[in-house]
Amino acid sequence: MNDNKVDVLLGLQWGDEGKGKVVDFLSEKYDVIARFHGGANAGHTLKIGNLTHVLHLIPSGIFHSDKLNIIGSGVVIDPYIFKHECDDLHNLSVKFEDRLLIAKRAHLILPTHRMLDAVYESSKGANKIGSTLKGIGPAYTDKVARLGLRVGDIKDEAFQSKYEALKKQHLDIAKSYGFDCCSFRIENMTLEEYEKEWLAAIEYLKSLQLIDCECYINHLLDEGKTVLAEGAQGTMLDVDFGTYPFVTSSSSISSGVCLGLGVPPNRIGKIFGIAKAYCTRVGAGPFPTEQDNETGEMLRLKGGEYGATTGRPRRCGWIDLVQLKYSIMINGVTDLIITKPDVLNQFDTIKACTSYYLYGKQLIDYPYSLMLDGLVPHYDQIEGWKTDLSAAGGYIGLPKNFKNYLSFIEDYLKTKINVISVGPDRKETIFIE
Repeated sequence: MNDNKVDVLLGLQWGDEGKGKVVDFLSEKYDVIARFHGGANAGHTLKIGNLTHVLHLIPSGIFHSDKLNIIGSGVVIDPYIFKHECDDLHNLSVKFEDRLLIAKRAHLILPTHRMLDAVYESSKGANKIGSTLKGIGPAYTDKVARLGLRVGDIKDEAFQSKYEALKKQHLDIAKSYGFDCCSFRIENMTLEEYEKEWLAAIEYLKSLQLIDCECYINHLLDEGKTVLAEGAQGTMLDVDFGTYPFVTSSSSISSGVCLGLGVPPNRIGKIFGIAKAYCTRVGAGPFPTEQDNETGEMLRLKGGEYGATTGRPRRCGWIDLVQLKYSIMINGVTDLIITKPDVLNQFDTIKACTSYYLYGKQLIDYPYSLMLDGLVPHYDQIEGWKTDLSAAGGYIGLPKNFKNYLSFIEDYLKTKINVISVGPDRKETIFIE
């Protein structure tokens, strides 16, 4: 038996940390790239030469012709979105059918799951959580309630009857909220039109390789293959340890790999944690260091901070080191990667949150909730570098003030920074010995 382990790459903030680019260049070192949770609410942007492409469900190793890509059991899949993502790859002449494997235990997102997402979100009124309305939450709800349909069910003769029964249950729920199902539209289609496309996508899904993920991955490890687990969303959107209830519906931290792929804890190896040099968030929810002002707008414009999945402008603010230290702790991060420090090139002074204050009392540990009345961030200030980092050519060429900024972060987090990404392209990556 080989002692190979699954390495993990995940975001340490509220998502959008630049995981797509990092997993793309890390993929070169691995035989297998696997998604372990979430669904099409994720958006991983890859920039390869002149090509910029966003992946939602398919692992980011798909552009490497010699890599296996696995969609694990912890993922929820909308066949319609999945097929369109595959069609986009075909249009780019990417051949992947023999390299893309899908877990039979992964749950399906039904058209009526997307409807229920809209029902529940609209019922919250002013307390909306900012759902992407992709049906993620309702699909995970049915999974936990033991009502869901799984990928492995699509080849069952009773699949259609199971589908109709669950669909009816969803329609009854929607009607109980007074929701007008007839006028509801998905992707500019009526529910009936979308369902027709969805069922056609189910037939396409049947043509692909469906696997018993937990057995398959453990066998690969036994054979000496190397596996990288690719996280979606970010640590602070984890359903248990994030800023609940403004979170996603799955486990986005490192322990979620065991659940989502079916590997034991003793087969987890390195944990690559990715954080931006500042913070962003999409949708509602607490964000202590948010800058709803000119500074936030500067970060948004320079960083191109618009959602890869929704196109929504991201909320922007200074880096929160209290939150980041918490994320590093619960994930067991072994390698820290900082992205987009080049966005800070324009500032004379950089701020970093190093504690919170609650009614005059200093908090150095991350609290149970960030929605406590009176909670305010305390900042330390670091002198900016006002230099184009992409021109550095390597760590030695980086400006002194930027190195001071990195040292400040490392000293606070007690974690070494291993990689810096100073631009969207693969080549704009600096490795620190």
